[in-house]
Amino acid sequence: MTRSNQPRPNQPRTLPAGPFRRPAAVVGLLGTAALLLSACGGGADAGTQQTADATPVSGGNLNFALFVDRGCIDPQQVGNNDAIAIARQTVASLTSQDPTSGEIVPWLAEKFESNGDATSFTFTLRTGATFADGTAIDAASVKTNFEAIKALGAKASLGSTYLSDVSAITVKDPQTVVVDFSKPNAQFLQATSTFTLGLLSPSSASLSEADRCAGKFSGSGPFNVKSYTVDKEAVLERRAGYSWPAATNTNTGEAYLDTVTFKIIPEAGNRTGSLQSGQIDATAAISAADITLFNGNGFWNETRANPGVVYNLYPNESTPKLKETAVRQAISKAINREEITSTLLTEKDQPAKGVLSHTTPYFKDFSGLLAHDPDGAKQLLEDAGWKAGADGVREKNGEKLAFKVTYWQSPKEVLELVQQQLKAVGVDLQLKFTTIADVTAAQAGKDYDFSYGNLTRSDPDVLRTVFASTTARGGSNLREKLPVDDTLGEQAAALDKDARQKLVDQGQETLITDAHSIPLYELSTTISANEKVHGLAFEASSRLDFYDAWLSQ
Repeated sequence: MTRSNQPRPNQPRTLPAGPFRRPAAVVGLLGTAALLLSACGGGADAGTQQTADATPVSGGNLNFALFVDRGCIDPQQVGNNDAIAIARQTVASLTSQDPTSGEIVPWLAEKFESNGDATSFTFTLRTGATFADGTAIDAASVKTNFEAIKALGAKASLGSTYLSDVSAITVKDPQTVVVDFSKPNAQFLQATSTFTLGLLSPSSASLSEADRCAGKFSGSGPFNVKSYTVDKEAVLERRAGYSWPAATNTNTGEAYLDTVTFKIIPEAGNRTGSLQSGQIDATAAISAADITLFNGNGFWNETRANPGVVYNLYPNESTPKLKETAVRQAISKAINREEITSTLLTEKDQPAKGVLSHTTPYFKDFSGLLAHDPDGAKQLLEDAGWKAGADGVREKNGEKLAFKVTYWQSPKEVLELVQQQLKAVGVDLQLKFTTIADVTAAQAGKDYDFSYGNLTRSDPDVLRTVFASTTARGGSNLREKLPVDDTLGEQAAALDKDARQKLVDQGQETLITDAHSIPLYELSTTISANEKVHGLAFEASSRLDFYDAWLSQ
């Protein structure tokens, strides 16, 4: 890791744009290692995308299949990956993050600096950038956006957590905005690279949440929303005059594609058939069993593990049975994570090695705490008084050791395998596969024992977002405040890299050891595409970026 000289305490650290088209030129310019998001988690998995030496061609429509539609494409409100694939293309962010190094590099902000304790961040905006409605992207618009995100509260489930400790947002001049926090905030620069802090026209802040979800906003990115039909398709069109790319892109002007059409195709077999037949050009939703069909033969695959919190079973610790640490620990020990990936997923998918994916900065391997130990699981349950019943399901005081998980994610076979693994130690895991709306309602009504899912972010502060009892997501697990909450809060304020690493490790170890987290496997994203598709790539957070994409004629 390259470091610049350490500044004196409370003196600003300035990040010049450097050669704007070469993100490597700004490596190390963050000054303090804690603010430099290193590539500790590793880079992307090797892919097989066919790269052509030909000059990109402008024009054409790229048809891309998605698995599900949640009825919203507002970048500041969405949280599921399919919606993000659409929303990300419509907004530019203050910064970008290099997917290989983890470095924070320029985008709308050509320069950014923080004070010595990371409680104040100053962004100097480039000139000439505008929103789709013609309004200038200036310091006042940044203030309007961040205040609107805070006002959305839980509906901006990601952005509101990134801005939760903001104490003031000050417009110093038309191109300079200062964001102050009430306490040190080591994660904020990475947050400014995310889609959820992407900028919308100030006029969009006055729209209803429903209108914003319907795509009626004016964005700052390389594509505009042309049309959006819920559960059918969203069509994005090239933004005329766009010329303010992130330092991580190769394109320097308007997007190459005329349009991108996102088609909602819920059935896995239909997505496979549509790609084979040419009805779609690409997707990131091919089933694990079919991915090898697109290795060559006129197609390519590229895979990257999503950084952030891996797929988990999240226990509702307010329920009596799951309040028992031994029960949670036994469930974790009973799960064979290697069997999940080797049996059901692709050869590039990995079992969970901790709460964080291996592509996340500050990742550490905790595989030893996640070893498959069914005998140990049985002993924990025996010692806790859970005895095997006549049907094999354990009981105590007349109550069976049975749980329910309501979920919408695919492949459902993962939870079916976990169900079998838990049955072997006397735990009955009941599965209810349903819609996103039903899952949301179950969680809102506290009608669940386990929730299921992951959260993608290329910063370890994602742990606090998911697990701290004070956050919207962590609070949904309904447990009392625990010491790990303080640890997760402290890592977000740690400025020294080694100190932050220690706190992140401590937090993960506690989450795993006490089974507040029951990690299963790393979510990975695989782009499968026709060979005529070029330049479709991953961001640092494994989000899809269509700005450099183009089609062979």
